[in-house]
Order: sequence, then C-alpha cells, then structure tokens
Amino acid sequence: MSRGADRTVVLGAGLMGSGIALVCARAGMGVTLVDTTLAAAQRGLAALARQEASGIAAGRLDAAESGAT
Repeated sequence: MSRGADRTVVLGAGLMGSGIALVCARAGMGVTLVDTTLAAAQRGLAALARQEASGIAAGRLDAAESGAT
C-alpha cells in the first residue's frame, strides 16, 4: 500500500514557500500556495513564473514540462 501524497498546501508564498511549491509541482504534485494577503500570494506566483522561465532559458527545464507555458 502506497501512502505517498499527491497534493500539498504551502503556507507562505515568500522565497522559501514559492521554492517548495515549485519543487512539489515539478514532482507532479498538486500545490495550493497560501499567504496572508492577495498581493503576497501574487508575488509568490510571479516568483514561480520567473524561476520557470529562467530554467527554460538555461536549458534546465523543457518548456513542454513547465506549467508556466
């Protein structure tokens, strides 16, 4: 019996939280990113998009595998 998680909730969309969310998403997990304000959550999502774009530009990530496309 497998007890692996297929979804996660990350509390805090700052540098660490957005990084954790990105690693989980790349591993195929569903991710809910939560922060105290809408503006903070939007900044976290923008950071995720920048990290994805950077990975694609550097050739570390295939654009077809990225959720940012």
